[in-house]
Amino acid sequence: MALHLIARLSDIPPGEGRSFIVGSAEVAVFHTRSAGVFATQAYCPHKGGPLADGLTDGANVVCPLHERIYSLATGEGIGNECSVKVYPVSVAEDGIYLELDAAS
Repeated sequence: MALHLIARLSDIPPGEGRSFIVGSAEVAVFHTRSAGVFATQAYCPHKGGPLADGLTDGANVVCPLHERIYSLATGEGIGNECSVKVYPVSVAEDGIYLELDAAS
């Protein structure tokens, strides 16, 4: 596993997400209004909507294209059959760190 510094926490306003390319992976990173930080795959598996542009609440993201809902913590689809990959993240000294395996 490799740890990657991807952004400062202050780069992502609370309640929003941003897309980043880390290694060969494109990820969506979210800073929730409740101060949580989460990372998922960048695109919705349903129709490819950019998840970083979706609406978030404390625990979920809503795809901006077709309103599919996913848990930010588990990636599980809520009320739908799809799920998204999630990545471990941590915050230290205002830096957001993403953990990726060597294949990513």
